[in-house]
Amino acid sequence: MKHKTAIKPTRVVRINKSKPDLDAINEAARLLRAGELVAFPTETVYGLGANGLNATAIGKIFRAKNRPPDNPLILHVGYKKDIDRYGRDISTAAKKLIRAFWPGPLTVIVMKRKKIPAIVTGGLDTVAVRMPDNKIALSLIRKAGVPVAAPSANVSGKPSPTKAAHVYNDMYGKIELILDGGKTEVGIESTIVDCSVSPPVVLRPGKISRRQIERVIGIVDIYLYNNQSVHIKPKSPGTKYRHYAPDAELVLVEGEPPAIKETIDALIRQYQVQKKRIGILGFFPGHDYTIRKNESHVNLGLHAHTVSRHLFAALRSFDEQGVDMILVEGFPSGGHAIMNRLRKAASEIIIAHS
Repeated sequence: MKHKTAIKPTRVVRINKSKPDLDAINEAARLLRAGELVAFPTETVYGLGANGLNATAIGKIFRAKNRPPDNPLILHVGYKKDIDRYGRDISTAAKKLIRAFWPGPLTVIVMKRKKIPAIVTGGLDTVAVRMPDNKIALSLIRKAGVPVAAPSANVSGKPSPTKAAHVYNDMYGKIELILDGGKTEVGIESTIVDCSVSPPVVLRPGKISRRQIERVIGIVDIYLYNNQSVHIKPKSPGTKYRHYAPDAELVLVEGEPPAIKETIDALIRQYQVQKKRIGILGFFPGHDYTIRKNESHVNLGLHAHTVSRHLFAALRSFDEQGVDMILVEGFPSGGHAIMNRLRKAASEIIIAHS
C-alpha cells in the first residue's frame, strides 16, 4: 500500500519591521545556512530566499516557484562593500548608483566572481545584486553571513506578493518559514540597471526612475520587450517571460481617458452578454462603470506610489472573488513601472481610439 507524503507545514512568524526580533532572525538565518528556503519582506515585495552560494538550496527556489531555469535571480547583500565580494570589474557607473541608491529598490548587474553558482545567473558571466532598504531583510542577510538569492515569493508568472498572506497562499508546504513584516512599502520590484555594458541599460523599470538614474550617471539606454525577447538569454528577471498575471484573463486598455472609458464600457456589455464575471481596475476619477452586484470596480487613483503599493494586491483580490475577466485602464504617462507590470500581466492589450 502506497503512503502519501505528508506536507510539512510552513510556519509564519510575525516580526516587528522597525525592531526585528532577534530570535526570529536567528532562526531564519540558521535555516538559510542549512540550505532551506525562507520568505521575508523587503521594501519592494516579499522575497523567497536561499543561500546564494549554495546551488542545491537555490535549486529549491526554482522548484518551489516552478521558475524557468534560465531566469536569473537577484543576490541580496547586507552591505555596500559586498558588491566587490560577489562582483568584479565594477564600473564607475555601478559604483555611483550604489552610493546614490543603496540601500534601496535598485539592482545593478555586474560581472560575477567565480564563487557565484551558475544557477544564480542562468549560466551568464554577470550577476544582479541589490541591497534592500528593509530592517528585517538586512538583519537576516547580515546574520546569515551569506548573500541571499531571492526572487519574489510567489508561483512564477503570478502577481508578486506584498503581504505574508500572499506568500502563504502560494508557498504553503513548499518552504520552511515566512517572516511576516506586514505590507511592503513600494509594492513593485526593484529597478534593474545593467552596468556590465556601456552605456548602462535599464532592464526593468521600478521606483527609481530613468530620470533619477541619469542625474547620477548620465544617459542610459532602455530595454524594450518585443517578440524577439523570447529568444534571448535574460540577464535579469522580468525581461523574457510573462509575469504578474492573475488567473483571470486581463485586458489592458491604453489610450486617452475618454477613449479608454468608451472601450471598457463596450467590453463590459460584451462580456456580460457572454455571462462572464467582470472586475475593473481603474485609475481615473469620475470613471464609473455599470457592473452587476457580484462584480467589482477598484479605483487606485493617479498617485503612482499608491498605485504601485496596491497594484499586485488588487490583482490578487480579483482572483479571490472568482472573476473571469479583469479590465484595466492604462495608467497615464509617468507610470512607466506600473505599465511595465500591467503589460507583462495582460492577456490582451487594446489601444483605444476616440
